[in-house]
Amino acid sequence: MSTPLSRRNFFALAGGAALLTPVARLLGQGEADRVGADQGGARPPGALARPTSDGTTRIFDPGSGSLGYKPVVTPNNITLPWKLVDGVKVFHLIPEPVTHEFAPGLVTECWGYNGRVHGPTLEAVEGDRVRIYVTNRLPAPTTVHWHAVLVPNGMDGVGGLTQVPIQPGETFKYEFTLKSHGTFMYHPHHDEMTQMQLGMMGLFVVHPKNPSGPPPDRDYAFLLNEWKIEVGARRPDPNEMTDFNIFSFNGRCYPGTEPMVAQTGERVRMRIGNLSTMSHHSIHLHGFHFEVTGTDAGEIPASARWPETTLFVPVGTSRTVEFVADAPGDWVMHCHMLHHAMNQMGHGSGNLVGMDTAGLNQKIRPLVPGYMTMGTTGMGEMGDMGMAMPKDSVPMLGGSGPWGPIEMGGMFTMLKVRDRLNGDPGWYEAPPSSRSVAATAEELKRDGIG
Repeated sequence: MSTPLSRRNFFALAGGAALLTPVARLLGQGEADRVGADQGGARPPGALARPTSDGTTRIFDPGSGSLGYKPVVTPNNITLPWKLVDGVKVFHLIPEPVTHEFAPGLVTECWGYNGRVHGPTLEAVEGDRVRIYVTNRLPAPTTVHWHAVLVPNGMDGVGGLTQVPIQPGETFKYEFTLKSHGTFMYHPHHDEMTQMQLGMMGLFVVHPKNPSGPPPDRDYAFLLNEWKIEVGARRPDPNEMTDFNIFSFNGRCYPGTEPMVAQTGERVRMRIGNLSTMSHHSIHLHGFHFEVTGTDAGEIPASARWPETTLFVPVGTSRTVEFVADAPGDWVMHCHMLHHAMNQMGHGSGNLVGMDTAGLNQKIRPLVPGYMTMGTTGMGEMGDMGMAMPKDSVPMLGGSGPWGPIEMGGMFTMLKVRDRLNGDPGWYEAPPSSRSVAATAEELKRDGIG
């Protein structure tokens, strides 16, 4: 059966000890039900995985009335529930295979935690004692390293060096006191090339015990990653070192990314961690100047902070920024490394820009039915061609906006600022006097534009 030709397959043609207590007893039946329903945490081994990044964000609140901090929101993901046991916050992480949707049409078989890619965000407070059970439902041994968290050496999660790897079916326990605050991460340190490139990573947000400065009204967290997923493939390639073609915020690429929202005048905090295999990222926010307030080692003193509009996030680090959302609109946030704002970009094709390709379609179609020459004036023409897509793939360039195709994908999302928020903010309707529109003949004449 022939596959409908797309721009991309044209490019391919051209160029411890076992835990005996069940989850329900560990977390409490209500929380276990939520883990099972929202995260796949209670799914028995061997059960079919399911797509989990459903575009919603849930905030965990144990019902205490006040957590003492603004809970973090991880777009397209959730915060891992915990239970207080004799003063210790108890979490349960489950490494396991996950069926994951990067964007509509691009569904793959990955590895993650608690039924999610990436794993759910862990959230606690400086000074907390945490106990994290890790039940391995992978077909391979694993560990968990608490990236940038200050822990005893035996809790550092390096297989073979600081611990025996967690074998399939085993549950290990990590326990430590959180000595510092900041935006941290977690991931395996056992066959990490395979396990991390299949999606095994997550965020670990530790709030300060004695916060300084104004609190945020919105606290958002993002984890950056890159993937190699061939068109039509059902699994990312964990052996790739250079030619990545999917770039994600929280395991999603545009148009599958959930936007941030804020009300005019609110203070917004953004935490951005990068566990990409090889790439640094330059995250650019339109519409605002922000202040860099933290790294993965904690807060930057107020006297040492600096303003930016583009945040450089090297591999293995996190950065935190804050700003006041004082301008209504749909404001873009994206990686400014240009191919990182595209989906499944084919890098093996020739350069057709400026070429005279008259008659080429007729010559090639007998060999490749449905062939269409593209790229002679750039790639923007591809965004609205409406061509059929192969199974398990996603269009290279974004989706539709209120004024036409949005010719970006990959690491692309939006901050939607409104004077009043009431449900889905939809597209922003700018006042007519503030829109860029075609110049009139009278305007051109008035200002002497030939």
